[in-house]
Amino acid sequence: MDFATIFGNALRSALGADAAIYALAAIGLNLHFGYTGLLNFGQVGFMIVGAYGLAVSVATWGWSMWVGIGVGLGLAVVLALALGLPTLRLRADYFAITTVASAEILRILARSKALEDWTGGVYGLQRIAPSFYDLNPIPRGRYGPGTFSFPHQQLWVAIVTWALVALCTVLVALLVRSPWGRVLKAIREDEDAVRSLGKNVVGYKMQSLVVGGMIGALAGIMLAVNGSAVNADSFQPTVTFFAYAVLILGGVATRVGPVVGAALFWFLISGVESFVREAGSEDLLPNFLSGPNAPGAVSNTLVGLLLIGLLLFRPQGIFGNRREMELSV
Repeated sequence: MDFATIFGNALRSALGADAAIYALAAIGLNLHFGYTGLLNFGQVGFMIVGAYGLAVSVATWGWSMWVGIGVGLGLAVVLALALGLPTLRLRADYFAITTVASAEILRILARSKALEDWTGGVYGLQRIAPSFYDLNPIPRGRYGPGTFSFPHQQLWVAIVTWALVALCTVLVALLVRSPWGRVLKAIREDEDAVRSLGKNVVGYKMQSLVVGGMIGALAGIMLAVNGSAVNADSFQPTVTFFAYAVLILGGVATRVGPVVGAALFWFLISGVESFVREAGSEDLLPNFLSGPNAPGAVSNTLVGLLLIGLLLFRPQGIFGNRREMELSV
């Protein structure tokens, strides 16, 4: 087998735009779950409103891409308020159920016949980021050795998205080190104690939900930009599961955990898929592992087993602290 190709594909995925997009989603989720203790099972909902806010603004209404980005981030604020106002005063499980249900409702609405004139229905919307690619300063061609190479457009998206990851990582680090962030961590540990000190617990939770939701919307915006298209079927509930996998793998309530977790997660996913394809092409696999869906199924299974082992033997992840996992929910 060509192990150089396998390693090159895995490394390209670990450093590509997809890994950076999931790092953004996990950074927002880290602010919700890791630092505040909010059981947000619908982070993909914020990604949907971000992506469709951009796509509808550009492809349907003919607005500027920059206006569309503002619309996507604004819709994330609206969604956070709609989710938080009725549920943040209730138990954590009510909030969790609301988030996962709202994300799926948004996905179904986006692909519905009723909104087809705006969202494109099941076909989605295309050509939503020409202005972004017009800004690309990288000359045409491929960059990098062998299979670890990027076309100039993919390289441009990856550079911008990783820059946003760095910016959001610094922003969250500064926030959680501030008095505001210390209140969030106190709410995670014991919100009754925080409330007894006169703090507005619901207000702080809402602020955390808004900021983390906007970072999640930014991930959705870059997902749409990466493909220059948006489709509702790209926002399945498994996207939130992958974001949690990234977060747990790197370490909950850590600064670099979402970043390292995203890179390692996509390295494993792509590496296993490439290995299965190479092994299948040389008839080294049993018959039940043959077929076009085998690489994805095997990679998801092995990564799932890895996460189970991680939760059993090191639940805090690579950089995390076990105490940070003990949430008062």
